[in-house]
Formats: sequence, structure tokens, C-alpha cells
Amino acid sequence: MGNEFKSRDKFTTIIDAALGVFGEKGYYNATISGIARAAGVSEATIYEYFGSKEDLLFAIPGEITRQAVDFLEGMAPFIKGAKNKVRAIVYGYYRLYKDNPNYSSLVLLNLKHNRKFMDAEGYQAVKKAAGLLLEAIKEGMESGEFRSDIDPYLVRSMILGTIEHIFFRWHLKGRQEELPDFVEGLLEILTTGIGKPVEPRTYQINITLPSGPAPGTPQGG
Repeated sequence: MGNEFKSRDKFTTIIDAALGVFGEKGYYNATISGIARAAGVSEATIYEYFGSKEDLLFAIPGEITRQAVDFLEGMAPFIKGAKNKVRAIVYGYYRLYKDNPNYSSLVLLNLKHNRKFMDAEGYQAVKKAAGLLLEAIKEGMESGEFRSDIDPYLVRSMILGTIEHIFFRWHLKGRQEELPDFVEGLLEILTTGIGKPVEPRTYQINITLPSGPAPGTPQGG
């Protein structure tokens, strides 16, 4: 058991060091020797865990995103309503990307368009996170919070695409400008579009007229 914990700690140490080195130097300029120095281990130790620099790159999202997914799954039973679950997940993405700029830079600039990454184990954690968002949208469709005629996959793509576009521009500009909290604005636009429309209220008024001739009607005689 002790050896397993030590092995896990060393794995995490290497991942953290690689994330920092990749973020500082970029993936192509980073070296295994530099990562080993940052992690305080030998190059041979790194190769015990990862077959190549690319394998190490692909493992980072699995580790970082897994932690975020575990947190969201733990909170899900305490979040009532699909709309609130969508809000929690979107804020989860926002905080993950903003609080870990090296990670979001790595994902958006190096991994997003790498086909080989989709076959890596680390991609499964990214896929699972997106799956949580899809489940929340479908839950809203079933509960009546969202319209039943929307395409949940398209809605998910709109949400993730917006988040990724904003952070992509932020990184391209060198992260110099303050990143706004756009989540509530995004959710307001989104829920206005996919929310179930409010049924117009109808009122029924029953009037009972008195029997006999109306007042003022001339009497025959």
C-alpha cells in the first residue's frame, strides 16, 4: 500500500512539473530533462511512467480534468434542478480554465486539434466532463425546464464552443486583459433560448343574467 501511494505521489509530481514546464516553454520547446529537473526526479523515472513526451502531454488532461469531474459528481446530488446543474458545470469549466491558465492553454492550443489525443486515455476524462453537461441538458428536457424539441448535443456544443472561444482569445492575447465573468450572461442567453416558454394565462368569467325582462323594458298591458 505504501509503495502504491509513493508511486501515485511521484506520478502527480511529474504531471504538475510537466504542466508548469509546458506552460512556460511551450510543448515543442520543453524537454524531458527540464521536466525531470522541475519534478526533482531522474529522466529514467519519468520514462517509467510515460513512454514519451507526447504520452506525458496526453496524460495531463486526464489527471486535471478527473479531479474536476470527481468534484462535480460529488456535488451533483445536492444540486436541485437541471438549470442549476448546468450553471454549476459551466462555472466548473470557467474556474478550471481561469485558475489553471497553463492547463487551459495546453488544452486549447496544443491538444484540441490533435487527433492522436482522442485515442489516449486522458481524453476519456475530458469526454466524461462533457458528458455531465449533456446529461444535465437532457434532464432539463425531461423535467420540462427546457424545451423538449431542442438538440441537446447542439446546445452542449454552443456552451463549450463559447467557453473555449473566449479562453482561446485570452491566451492568444497573452492573458494580459482581465477575463470577465461571462457565465451568467451566457446562461441567460442560453436559457432564454432553450427554456420552456411560459404558457399564457387564460381566464374564464361566468356571468349569470337574471331571468325575466330586463330593467326598463316596457310592460305590455
